[in-house]
Order: sequence, then structure tokens, then C-alpha cells
Amino acid sequence: MLKHIPKIFRNFYFITTVLFLVWMLFFDSNDFVTQYQMSKKLADLEEDKQHYLEKMEEVQKDRKELLGNPALLEKFAREKYMMKRPNEDVFIIVPKEEE
Repeated sequence: MLKHIPKIFRNFYFITTVLFLVWMLFFDSNDFVTQYQMSKKLADLEEDKQHYLEKMEEVQKDRKELLGNPALLEKFAREKYMMKRPNEDVFIIVPKEEE
């Protein structure tokens, strides 16, 4: 029966290499599926990192503008935090929700 199997498939090194590859691809803790999932997660995290870096640049630019212009700082405080001057009334108009 062993005579019907080609000689290369009976070679010890070939069998060892095949077993090693099967082990590494399917059974190891760093198998092919895990590596694929990790690389996909890494790509997503790199994308998130780029998004947050852009957001940080935008916030730093806005902060620099706000700290450099008192009128803009007052406008921002009034709109965002509903601040007012001592003798001033503030009316907030809330749009009606359509259902």
C-alpha cells in the first residue's frame, strides 16, 4: 500500500512541514482567522485614530479663534451655555417636533 503513495508524500520533512502548516493555520493561538480579525481591527483603529486627530486639529483651531477674539467668545458662550448679561432676558425657541 505504501508503494502506491508517491515518494515525496512519504518524506519525513514533507509530512512535518504539512503538519506544521496545518497547526499554524488552524490550531495555533495566532491562527489565520485570528490574524485576519486582528488586521481588520487594526485597520478600524487606525481609521478611528485618523478621525480623532482631525477632530483634535479642528478643536484646536476653534479654541485658538475663540481665545483670540472676545466677541466670538461671547457669542459662543451665549449660544452654547445660554449665558446672558445681568439686565438681559433670554428667550429660547424650541422647534416643535413632528410626529
